Amino acid sequence: MSRIAVVPGSFDPVTLGHIDVIERAAGIFDQLHVLVVHNPAKTALLPVAQRVALIEKSIVDAGLPDNILVTSWSVGLLVDYCTEVGASVLVKGVRSQVDVAYETPMAIVNRNLGGVETIFMLPDPAHAHVSSSLVRQVASLGGDVSPYVPRAVAQFLQSPATR
Repeated sequence: MSRIAVVPGSFDPVTLGHIDVIERAAGIFDQLHVLVVHNPAKTALLPVAQRVALIEKSIVDAGLPDNILVTSWSVGLLVDYCTEVGASVLVKGVRSQVDVAYETPMAIVNRNLGGVETIFMLPDPAHAHVSSSLVRQVASLGGDVSPYVPRAVAQFLQSPATR
């Protein structure tokens, strides 16, 4: 039986902390789905297709294993996607107690609705302070985001067409 997990997120944009969690989760599971989802509580900077492309490029550039599939989901519950692909685990990166408090009720509901367990994974401490919203803010003000995001993301965000 194949162990399939899903790493869901808005990834707007993907950060080095995300890549760290993705890399470590890919080493634990036979197949890992990195799922770009729409969060109605957030206003997106990048369209979903652009986020998927940047994640794919970042994964290739980082030399991550080929058991990672990047895709998006915009219809239905996250547990519906998990059922569709045979995943029994969600992997969520958590940076602090605030993230744990936010994610815990969702983990309980996902387990109740679809029998999907959630694993919380801590990022490398070097990336624990970085969020996508912080990166968006720094980039919007012309700051250097290269210490916080994969090279492909930094190049995209710092291109004149993106500003």
